[in-house]
Amino acid sequence: MEVRAFYWEDDHLLLLDQRELPQKEVWLELRDHKAVAKAIKEMAVRGAPAIGCVAAYGFVLGVKKEDPQKVYEVLKSTRPTAYNLFWALDRMMKALKEGRDITEEAISIEREDYEANRRMGEIGSQFIDDGMRVLTHCNTGALATAGWGTALGVIRSAHYSGKRIHVFVNETRPYMQGARLTAWELLKEGIPHTLITDMTAGFLMKKGLIDAVFVGADRITKRGDVANKIGTYTLSVLAKTHNIPFYVVAPTSTFDPNMESGEDVPIEERSEEEVKSFKGCHFSPKETKALHIAFDITPAENITAIITEKGIIYPNR
Repeated sequence: MEVRAFYWEDDHLLLLDQRELPQKEVWLELRDHKAVAKAIKEMAVRGAPAIGCVAAYGFVLGVKKEDPQKVYEVLKSTRPTAYNLFWALDRMMKALKEGRDITEEAISIEREDYEANRRMGEIGSQFIDDGMRVLTHCNTGALATAGWGTALGVIRSAHYSGKRIHVFVNETRPYMQGARLTAWELLKEGIPHTLITDMTAGFLMKKGLIDAVFVGADRITKRGDVANKIGTYTLSVLAKTHNIPFYVVAPTSTFDPNMESGEDVPIEERSEEEVKSFKGCHFSPKETKALHIAFDITPAENITAIITEKGIIYPNR
């Protein structure tokens, strides 16, 4: 069953509100760039490639009514870590200045991302053998992209090639993207999976129950350091300790050519309320302070390979 995060409808954008999943499927009808910016900032849509695509369509909606530079700045200010956001907006601004059709440019960004995902799936599935038990973190599927997915796309491609796979899904605190979104996608695809708490991963590795780890990326530096959902670094250390291959799957639009190492990446800090409560349910004292760092940096030396649509990068070679 096809899973889509958004649809372009000529004069507006239809966006699946991922905050409501898996209980219900709610589609938002966005008709201006401010509504798109709000949806990105408040995580109705998330996942670096999907954010880039949706921002591109937001730019199309915005320049019909307002100054392009203002539209650019509003959309650019939504999420500081995901590089695809800046890459897509820069590309849209360039197309506008060159007098090209910006709607067609946004459509091209979406189409290219989907094609890149399918290609990454084909390339990356070689690292999954029949009968493997793989671990994934956060959500890196069709919901995080223009379709198919990055790390989850590799798993999906391996599954459809006939390989028997079992996926261990980290719940991914505090926003529960694994529990809510990845599990939802795997269920729709009929891929065998088991949801685990984030802290269970290391123990499963110690017991020999994990054969490989596949994660996505929000930004990749020139050195090969990877910014991704908080908890990714911890998994990379655990995988290295237990001699388990650790794969990052991302399109080349996630690579930041202007950033040398992970130390330079701006790390988003989100509201402490997202740590202290979930969907209106508060489970910590009101007076307790919380720290919500949304991303961490996995150094290149912890990564077995980075899988892109153009081939495989081995950071340690």
